[in-house]
Amino acid sequence: MAPRTQPPRIPSPAHRPPQQNQTPDWLESAAAANGIGSWHWDIRADRIVCDQRALAILGLEELGLQAGERVPVCGLQTAAAVAAVTAELAESPARQASINSEEFLALLHPEDAPVVRRRVERAVAELGQCGAYYRTVFPGGEMHAVRFRGRVLADGNGRPTHMIGFVWDATVELHKRRRADQAASVREERTLFIREAAKGLSEAVTTADVARVFTELPLPGIPPDGLVLAVLESGRIQILASSGYGGGSRPPHDHVPLDADHPAALALRTRTPVFLASQEEYRQRFPMAWPQVVGHPKHAWAFLPLVASGRPLGVCLVSFDEDRALDYEERTLLSTLGGLVGQSLARARLHDAEHELAAGLQRVLLPRRVPPVPGFDAVARYLPAGTGLQIGGDWYDVVPLPNGHVGVVIGDVQGHDVHAAGVMGQLRIALRAYAAEGHPPAAVMTRAARFLADLDTGHFATCLYAEVNVDYGAVYAVRAGHLNPLIRRADGSTAVHHVDGGLPLGVDPEQSYPVSRFTLDPGDVLLLCTDGLVETRRIGIDEGMERLRRVVGGCKDVELSSLADKIARSAADSAERDDDVALLLLRWEGLSASRPREHLRRRIGQADLARIAEVRAELRDAVRRWGVGELSDTVELLASELVTNALVHTDRDAMLTARLSRDPEGGQARLRIEVADDSDQWPKRRTPGEQASSGRGLMLVEAMSDAWGVEPNGTGKRMWFELVCHGELAA
Repeated sequence: MAPRTQPPRIPSPAHRPPQQNQTPDWLESAAAANGIGSWHWDIRADRIVCDQRALAILGLEELGLQAGERVPVCGLQTAAAVAAVTAELAESPARQASINSEEFLALLHPEDAPVVRRRVERAVAELGQCGAYYRTVFPGGEMHAVRFRGRVLADGNGRPTHMIGFVWDATVELHKRRRADQAASVREERTLFIREAAKGLSEAVTTADVARVFTELPLPGIPPDGLVLAVLESGRIQILASSGYGGGSRPPHDHVPLDADHPAALALRTRTPVFLASQEEYRQRFPMAWPQVVGHPKHAWAFLPLVASGRPLGVCLVSFDEDRALDYEERTLLSTLGGLVGQSLARARLHDAEHELAAGLQRVLLPRRVPPVPGFDAVARYLPAGTGLQIGGDWYDVVPLPNGHVGVVIGDVQGHDVHAAGVMGQLRIALRAYAAEGHPPAAVMTRAARFLADLDTGHFATCLYAEVNVDYGAVYAVRAGHLNPLIRRADGSTAVHHVDGGLPLGVDPEQSYPVSRFTLDPGDVLLLCTDGLVETRRIGIDEGMERLRRVVGGCKDVELSSLADKIARSAADSAERDDDVALLLLRWEGLSASRPREHLRRRIGQADLARIAEVRAELRDAVRRWGVGELSDTVELLASELVTNALVHTDRDAMLTARLSRDPEGGQARLRIEVADDSDQWPKRRTPGEQASSGRGLMLVEAMSDAWGVEPNGTGKRMWFELVCHGELAA
């Protein structure tokens, strides 16, 4: 207690206290029976005098009075009476058993001394009462707790002179508080553990993630020596992951049948945890399973069933190296943990199954490999969306065509879910079939648009299809609402090439699609992609295409796979990407050494008369490349006459073949054009009148060619003509 600033001397009492103010015998008996000690504090002299019980409660027995003596302050009511008793005590050396307030405060716990000081000072200042609970340290170092109650007495002038009161031992309360604090601390720690475990398990995506999180859990208050996570597969409990087992002490609970006499099987069958506190309990309850455990260092186990939606999923095992009888709260904690692991495991297994299904479906719907094409190097990449099932409607394809060319396709069905993937699979197969039949690009796209509209799926698709001339690098492209292709030239320059386009597939079944023609030089790369590569929530298509152009143009590695990987990484590293990405790269290497350099072969469908113009343009390019460009006008005219004659008069498809043969000695070149069809009806030479609009085709062939004729060709025929170049061949 804090002393007040008073004179150090004790004033002499004016008179002795009356006898009736002494402590009654019944009060003394009651105080003794309840272990209550008494004390008084001379405020001015700053001396605290205690009876024998108070000294024992404070741990100060060595300061005690002579045997049988006590300080009779419990019944005093006035300051004068207390002063008289104090003077009487001062007359006897044997009764000098007192301490000052600072010595008293030094006995208290450092956290409690300021509280007691403030309360006593306030009581002295207000001439009132005070009480406090405090901890005190005995000379032996033991911690005790004490409660006291005191009252301030004043002199005739109203100034405080003494405080008298009682003190009793409260160490039992201290122990109770300590136990309550420890229990509260453990409960708080376990609550925090459950919260953290729930967070970690909720973030676990795959089954492997759940196993990793569980085997790293630090259980508060009951640190385990071993953790095992096992799942139910094909009627057996199989260990998925474990910790705390090494070498020869691998868990003996693997591949346990569900109907076995085993604690793990029993827990799973009954959906109830099984706790085994010792090896003896294990041996008595499960004698059939006991031989598997003999020799292992574990002595206590908790088998927790993993159940979700009423379905058994597995068992998690918590084991200890020593005997351990778990109490109610510990068992509740472990049971709660088992429930969390079961729910997380159910979600993870569903996630694994869904993604395995999605991956399998995507593998089936997309080409397993890009087929090798002579004269071309092609690579493809596919990146699923970052969310959901990671399956979508983006696709790519490379289609070998009947005329020896190659068709390339890139497309995107609206959405990135299973429905979109199903529509994509149907559309990809249909478009591949149309292209493989030899239809020109415009017809392929028109038929695909009609096919998707007939499916009535409610989805639309963007698509770009291009037929590439393997011999000369000519590209005939059609676009249905898709991105334009990007071309990287052999010198490193890169640009987006515009292709005339129409509406997306599935919007208008009667939509027609214009064809755009451009050429590739040896070493040029044609890049086709879907919008997931260039468009995000914050980046528009135009900006994205410009970024892609810079990435492709800045790549110094001309190896096609490395270029595709760099582009794919730039898309995968984007945190904003939320759409699928399909990427197809095609590089024309030039004429293949295995193919004749001066050979052209094209099929023209009977219903695709517009194809004639495309073939004429290719034929003109061919003779120019072959060095006989002076024959291009004649070749173009006569070839179109033969092709038109075959398509109009035979009602069949036609196959045009052009070959240039050279005479190494004479320097002449002979160009032969053949048009074959499947009709056995031979052409007839007619003499049309002056006003006739047709019938002059064979007359022109005969007049302008160096030779011509008709030959049988299996079930059909082959019409041909030859032109001879007499001049010096171009290099």
